[in-house]
Amino acid sequence: MDPEAEGPPVIKVTPLQQVLASCTGAILTSLMVTPFDVVKIRLQAQNNPFSKGKCFLYSNGLMDHLCVCEEEGNKVWYKKPGHFKGTLDAFLKIIRNEGIKSLWSGLPPTLVMAVPATVIYFTCYDQLTALLRSKLGENESCIPIVAGIMARFGAVTVISPLELIRTKMQSKKFSSEELHQFVRKKVSEDGWTSLWRGWAPTVLRDVPFSAMYWYNYEVLKKWLCAKSGLHEPTFMINFTSGALSGSFAAVVTLPFDVVKTQKQTQLWIYESRKISMPLQMSTWTIMKNIVAKNGFSGLFTGLIPRLIKIAPACAIMISTYEFGKAFFQKQNARRQQY
Repeated sequence: MDPEAEGPPVIKVTPLQQVLASCTGAILTSLMVTPFDVVKIRLQAQNNPFSKGKCFLYSNGLMDHLCVCEEEGNKVWYKKPGHFKGTLDAFLKIIRNEGIKSLWSGLPPTLVMAVPATVIYFTCYDQLTALLRSKLGENESCIPIVAGIMARFGAVTVISPLELIRTKMQSKKFSSEELHQFVRKKVSEDGWTSLWRGWAPTVLRDVPFSAMYWYNYEVLKKWLCAKSGLHEPTFMINFTSGALSGSFAAVVTLPFDVVKTQKQTQLWIYESRKISMPLQMSTWTIMKNIVAKNGFSGLFTGLIPRLIKIAPACAIMISTYEFGKAFFQKQNARRQQY
């Protein structure tokens, strides 16, 4: 019998306490990792060219565009901004051209999105895990996978419109008035379902990520506890397990993250340049186009900033969440004594 399975269920944490524990981690994590998310999206967005007729537009994630038009047989070239050559180069150019505050562009919708998404995700995961363990047994290895998939699927569906807005704010610098007009126009023209553009690749990225993350997290946590001779995981065990499991899942699911970014940023580019939207390409078609243009490595654009973001984000989030639950468990235990 697993000693860890016998301990925590005795003193339960209420759903409200799980909500409070997850909120703290969501706010702290968002503040720390948003700059890496901005750089990752800029690196992915710069490989997203679009064209119509004889006018070609290219967005590299900065404010400038390259436009090549033919006028009476002559090509007119506009100023071409420097390309990002890597993670450090992107950091430096964003700070130099747009100011250091731009590294936190999209932070307001990130915070608005992170709190409800985290509450839904972590609370649902714990509640589903408890339910499945009561039905299947404490040591059933598939429980983290099933609970992670179901919790993430629900959270992605609810939060997808805010994810779309956040990605737009990070992929290109523009005003809140432009964002408001963009959203209002899309809803009036294409209906509310247009706000879920990018939902499919987001699900393809996040649901497998969640399954791999929770399974590996639970396995690593138990293994580290056994190696340390502990019955309960410490803060550092939770931190290390979260970082390692998150890093592995991030690498495997990165191609879907690249596709998601391209599908969402193309919507803003077409709208801002008044170009008619083509027929929506499938996730697999976009992947094939990326491989044809940039090689297989194109599917892993932004790997370094994604790892730099995901590893500490997963570590901070899960360790803070587990710390919060442990705090409430102690409070609940004291109440039971009186």
